[in-house]
Amino acid sequence: MIRLTAMLRRHESMTPEEFRAHWSTTHAELIRSTPGVAEHILRYEQHPRLVGASGEWTGGDHDGVTVQWFESRAAFEAMLRAPDYLARVAPDEQRLLDFERSAFLLTDEPRVILGE
Repeated sequence: MIRLTAMLRRHESMTPEEFRAHWSTTHAELIRSTPGVAEHILRYEQHPRLVGASGEWTGGDHDGVTVQWFESRAAFEAMLRAPDYLARVAPDEQRLLDFERSAFLLTDEPRVILGE
């Protein structure tokens, strides 16, 4: 199993509130309902930035984190090539995200140090 973890920055055309609303509703539903996407993702998590928090633990200019779990790298790559992903989800990501200022990381199975 692999995971895609992304520190997301919203597109400059969106306010933090618009980003949060769109990400949690419209984009989430696209992920859930788009053929070629939902069947490849084993788990999809959204972790929005804590509203109104101050201090060094607030993520700087990032607006949230997403974690997507896949059976394999091949499954992840198949999702990225899926026609419905390219037609529906990718254009929404272009409206939603600032790819230049976001960070994406593919990782292997975690090594659990503490907890289950």
